[in-house]
Amino acid sequence: MRSPTIPITIPRVVLAAPHGRSGKTTVALGLIAALGKRGFTIQPFKKGPDYIDPSWLTLAAGRPCRNLDLYFMSPQQLRYSFLLGCQGADLAIVEGAMGLFDGLDLKGTGSTAEIALALEAPVVLVLDATRMTRSAAALVQGFKQFDPRIKLAGILLNRVARPRHEEMLRCAIKEYTGLPVIGALPKDERYVIPDRHLGLVPAAENERLHGALEATRAAIEANVDLDHLLDIARTAPPITCEEVPKRIAPVGKVRLGVVRDRVFHFYYPENLEALTQAGAELIFIDSLKEANLPPVDGLYIGGGFPEIFAGDLEENSSLRRDIRRAAQEGLPIYAECGGLMYLARRIKYGERWYEMVGALPLDVQMEDTPQGHGYTFLKACPGNPFFAEGAGVKGHEFHHSRVVNLRREKVNFAYRVVRGWGIDGQFDGLLYKGILASYTHLFAPAHLGWAEKLVSWVAVQSGISSLK
Repeated sequence: MRSPTIPITIPRVVLAAPHGRSGKTTVALGLIAALGKRGFTIQPFKKGPDYIDPSWLTLAAGRPCRNLDLYFMSPQQLRYSFLLGCQGADLAIVEGAMGLFDGLDLKGTGSTAEIALALEAPVVLVLDATRMTRSAAALVQGFKQFDPRIKLAGILLNRVARPRHEEMLRCAIKEYTGLPVIGALPKDERYVIPDRHLGLVPAAENERLHGALEATRAAIEANVDLDHLLDIARTAPPITCEEVPKRIAPVGKVRLGVVRDRVFHFYYPENLEALTQAGAELIFIDSLKEANLPPVDGLYIGGGFPEIFAGDLEENSSLRRDIRRAAQEGLPIYAECGGLMYLARRIKYGERWYEMVGALPLDVQMEDTPQGHGYTFLKACPGNPFFAEGAGVKGHEFHHSRVVNLRREKVNFAYRVVRGWGIDGQFDGLLYKGILASYTHLFAPAHLGWAEKLVSWVAVQSGISSLK
């Protein structure tokens, strides 16, 4: 990338909404697919800590979606990450989260609006028009006036009932707000992606759902003025970034197994890239298909939905046995959320218990309600391999499972919970033999030394005597 102090022009637009479940992801997917069909290279971004929507945005764009989050990054770091991700792209589409002005506090800290301000990007508001006509204009006018710094540039209607409904909405919004309506998507179940307790069903989980993407593209092409959207995106001014984060330094060569498949796919591309830059050779492992653990110096098991595939994971007993044996012999393993669940003795889902790896002295039980949800703030405990004692650590969690039957006398903890829930509301990050397993997900750009520390930890634990 060119020096970030040089202004860089990249057309961009932020898709926001008055509230969650307005259809932002549907619109973003359709726009990316439709513009891609026109020959544009689109770089997708998602506001906030999220793995599931980005999985669909990645599928639509054909290049990894990246996350933008002001809880984890300063505005300067966020702009740098944005520009880095936009290399080779013609246009950037940023999908917001929740409502446009919803943030961590009364001031809207970290909101989609703050992302738009940091990127100097125009905003298109996706409006769920269900059972509304003239009231839509009042809603739009409120969003237009709430923060004059936000450049609200257009409205995209969603879930429109019929042509007469659309005409009433368009006339009211034009008459009372002066803002253009650049499209109106009708109600249609064909481009609805099913969801479950953590949001949409991930793109990697079921290829039969990919038909919804094609239906969404066709709907966008038929009902949205794409040229108008492009004109809005091109009004974004050149963007610069004065602060360049510390570059990741290679610390050694290790073979790091990464369990990535239909079950475990909650990985930020930034995390995997950081590990590669730090010297890790990533060996991808399919927990459903691999009969044996390949030769690796360590394991990284990210989040996912092991409860949904519990029967299939249980059936692959040879891989579970290999991982358990390697863990008993001290193989360094870093696991987040779903990875922690997989390393447990058993998972209870519904009325049945399923056998898992058995590398941790605990069981996991699924519940109907979230057991931990949102941003976390932790303090590193003594013995934490990645952070000095007392260091503050930012992360996030979202899990319906909880740890049960934990042999507490056998484990230590890596983190004390200041904000969030973790394992028990007080601690997170189980340290057991060569394992660090937590409910908290970490984002590498928020902790620039994390990747180097993990690679060094794997090297030392595995007895690799010479780094570099």
